[in-house]
Amino acid sequence: MGNLVAIVGRPNVGKSTLFNRLTQSRRAIVSSEAGTTRDRQYGKCEWNGREFSVVDTGGWVVNSDDIFEEEIRKQVIVATEEADLVLFLVDVMNGLTDWDEDVAMILRRSKLPVILVANKSDNYAAYSDAAEFYKLGLGDPHCISAATGSGTGDLLDLVLEKLTGDGADLIEEGIPRFAVVGRPNVGKSSIINAFIGEDRHIVTEIAGTTRDSIYTRYDKFGFDFYLVDTAGIRRKNKVTEDLEFYSVMRSIRAIENSDVCILMIDATRGIEAQDMNIFQLIQKNNKSLVVVVNKWDLVEDKSQLVIKTFESAIRNRMAPFTDFPIIFASAMTKQRIFKVLETAKEVYQNRTAKVGTSKLNEVMLPLIEAFPPPSVKGKYIKIKYCMQLPNTQIPSFVFYANLPQYVKEPYRRFLENKIRENWRMTGCPINIFIRQK
Repeated sequence: MGNLVAIVGRPNVGKSTLFNRLTQSRRAIVSSEAGTTRDRQYGKCEWNGREFSVVDTGGWVVNSDDIFEEEIRKQVIVATEEADLVLFLVDVMNGLTDWDEDVAMILRRSKLPVILVANKSDNYAAYSDAAEFYKLGLGDPHCISAATGSGTGDLLDLVLEKLTGDGADLIEEGIPRFAVVGRPNVGKSSIINAFIGEDRHIVTEIAGTTRDSIYTRYDKFGFDFYLVDTAGIRRKNKVTEDLEFYSVMRSIRAIENSDVCILMIDATRGIEAQDMNIFQLIQKNNKSLVVVVNKWDLVEDKSQLVIKTFESAIRNRMAPFTDFPIIFASAMTKQRIFKVLETAKEVYQNRTAKVGTSKLNEVMLPLIEAFPPPSVKGKYIKIKYCMQLPNTQIPSFVFYANLPQYVKEPYRRFLENKIRENWRMTGCPINIFIRQK
């Protein structure tokens, strides 16, 4: 289960550089997907066979040259509420500032594990300069250079040491986990209450792996799943302004711990940038998706035309991944609430779809014959055989080609769309690999 590590610090101490350094093993894989460059504030880091998520808090601040210290201070508070470990970055070249002392005070109060990281230690002289950071009362400063990578290996060892194991054993395996995600005030709590209804006693709540995702077991009407509820836990007094950053931090948690994400969109407001941020997190984590347009009871014109327009608007914004169900519902009037659960269950089952190799080749090879990959530099690309990989988290297909490196993204999408046309995989992400035959 995901541990969350937040990087905090003043502007220009090298937060993004460290972030890129920590996540770069995945960066190469990630960048091949469409639309992943915009959200470089969140990534995965793998070290010694363990994986954790990294959040660069600086990435959420608007034009980072003239930020008010108040803004950053808020972000530090949000980060301490949500993360399991904080990397506090200071700059050896500039030395200790008042601002660093302020942040250190917040971090000391939070009782969270904090690692003090002295960045820009490019030579040995810097190591002795780093001693002044002992003043912050956060233990030994760890000297690294994010730009050259020196010292980052030892830092990662320390991170893993401080991230203790997680209580994942409370939750039964093999039971699907549905997360309800969306912008603040879109009706997440209402829909969860509508699902669970008055008969709360059928439901057992288990505090999950993360410090405060609550897993609610739901078993009635032939359903059996966990609802990952992160909506009801906000401490109101702390966070007033920076809701965007806050809800993204919260969503990361819920999305990583789930199988199917129910993304809620407000019918009265349409799709906003924040919805897209959350959608990209869902895609990056390879989770299945059901989109629920909530507050449909407040829309006056409910004609087919309006529904069609709304649907196509959603699919256009979320392209190239458009094969997911959209449900128009209302948590208040309980309209189509049941349909949401049925659809989520179907989408979850689509993850385990198996396609026989002979059937796959029988359908796909003639299509590939008719529309071969475009030739590159006068070389023709031939795909002779394909199969589905066994035991993968999401359906994954391999196409064996003579020149796999020349098969580009648009053609992969073509293959994916043809698979979707022939087999039911609605709402479920698919991996397409092209390999040397």
